[in-house]
Amino acid sequence: MKSERVSPLYRRYVLGVLVLVYAANFVDRQILSILVQPIKEELGVSDTWMGFLTGITFALFYTIAGIPIARWADRGSRRNLIVIGLALWSAMTALSGLAKNFFHLAAARIGVGVGEATLSPAAHSMISDYYPPEKRATALAIYSMGIHLGIFLGYFLGGWINELYGWRAAFMVVGLPGLLLAVFVFFTVREPIRGSIERISDQQQPSIRAVLSFLSGLSSARHLTLATSYIAFAGYGAAIWTPAFLDRVHDMGTGEAGTWLGILTGLFGGMGAFLGGYLADKLSIRDPRFALWLPGMASFAAIPFAVAFYALDDVNLGLICAAPSLVFSAMYLGPSFAVAANLSSLRMRAMTAAILIFVINLVGLGLGPLVVGALNDALNPRFGVEAIRYSLIFVQALMLLLAGTHFFLGARTLSPDLLAKDNL
Repeated sequence: MKSERVSPLYRRYVLGVLVLVYAANFVDRQILSILVQPIKEELGVSDTWMGFLTGITFALFYTIAGIPIARWADRGSRRNLIVIGLALWSAMTALSGLAKNFFHLAAARIGVGVGEATLSPAAHSMISDYYPPEKRATALAIYSMGIHLGIFLGYFLGGWINELYGWRAAFMVVGLPGLLLAVFVFFTVREPIRGSIERISDQQQPSIRAVLSFLSGLSSARHLTLATSYIAFAGYGAAIWTPAFLDRVHDMGTGEAGTWLGILTGLFGGMGAFLGGYLADKLSIRDPRFALWLPGMASFAAIPFAVAFYALDDVNLGLICAAPSLVFSAMYLGPSFAVAANLSSLRMRAMTAAILIFVINLVGLGLGPLVVGALNDALNPRFGVEAIRYSLIFVQALMLLLAGTHFFLGARTLSPDLLAKDNL
């Protein structure tokens, strides 16, 4: 097999660039959440339709495009794939600001979804070729911190730009810089040689059917998929509707809400993502099951703090409770994707990540915002503006409970399942 020398400094540089790209991904994806209320008021649509726009409209095309794109990533240049996707989703985000009606905006968000489907399967595969298994959870956790950096920027920039210049300008301001970032990635990031970090000879790419059959036969993979889907359901439902909750229940404007949510999500969510990966790498040396036990315990620990955030009438106490909730609920990211990579053979890593992301986004992003929006409309006749409070409490408590349960169920067979790829 070919080998290559990659300095630790360059390895960290590539990881840092991928964090920036992932942050741009989430800025463009999540800015819509801070703009839900002004868009809803201007376009005159219901919460259910806004849930449809922020969830299933994006998620359906994101997930459908993700499988063939991951097939490409396992076969061709992952770096080039990321560059193409970054340019596409950035351009479509900017075009969202030109939408004349709900359907124009939905079409632009579909374009954002297709573009963003290129990133994580390719990035996970590249990171797995830059970092060995014993450091992979930490590396993937650092990469996942891009989520919280992106949400921070989306909330903060979207909130204040909306107040100063309107929601259309917010889309354009956050979308256009991504085109420059795409050029930067193309000229400074190298495509790694597959398998070189583990000294594994290159392998034949298995078919999509073979990958699906292999993963569906692993109990740990099935429970991991369910657990991450449930926690994503809670997370996306909260990310989309919490700004509207602060507006309706606590009379907080988009600028103030974006500042608080951005700081909390960026700081404490990023902290949780890093800690989850770091602790999983350290503890998994003793027992690989810690990679699923840890996010399971964290999911259960997040429940009381998440419920308190929405239930308390004192918004300041609620925001204090949001901090530990964000730490615990983000701890699953690094361990979960590291387990997915470690369960996979060399040329199925991008496809495995894509399948996991497919289910996470179809269930979590596709249904989370939609279900919360529908619950808001259903409960509104009885609770009025307070309806959103009860919708979010119900979804958070139930989904985090289910997530924690399935992480522990998956841990039961993780050790033997990690050896299964050797017989694929």
